[in-house]
Amino acid sequence: MAATQADFPRGPLRAVGALLLVTLAAVGAARLAGVPTREPDAPTVALRELRFEDRADGSIAVIDARDGALVQRVEGEAGFVRGTLRGLARERLRRGHGPQQPFQLLHRADGRLTLLDPVTGHRVDLESFGPVNARLFAQWVTAGGRP
Repeated sequence: MAATQADFPRGPLRAVGALLLVTLAAVGAARLAGVPTREPDAPTVALRELRFEDRADGSIAVIDARDGALVQRVEGEAGFVRGTLRGLARERLRRGHGPQQPFQLLHRADGRLTLLDPVTGHRVDLESFGPVNARLFAQWVTAGGRP
């Protein structure tokens, strides 16, 4: 036997609708009031300034900006690294800036990593993409025996 319109209880349906409206109103009010939507960053315990250069063989050179030393060469697909760096580089080009200014790789007291572009203010919270992807960048914090 099929349920008719009269058989369906309207009370629970109205309660769910009201809950959705209250939730949307609360989120909207918080956004308009400027309530921060992210947790404050932990203090930075290590910072390394890095430049990234595309090489003729298709690799990416990771270079310590302080002394020009080669930290590592990223070879092969390395999709996450390439995608992250391309996105940041594209934003710089869109704003009329080049690759001269280094990026900052920040290691935080709580273990999180942030790749920051001081030119555009864009940041990538690397732990958001999982521990395997974050480790690709984490190795550069202390590579060569220094941050």
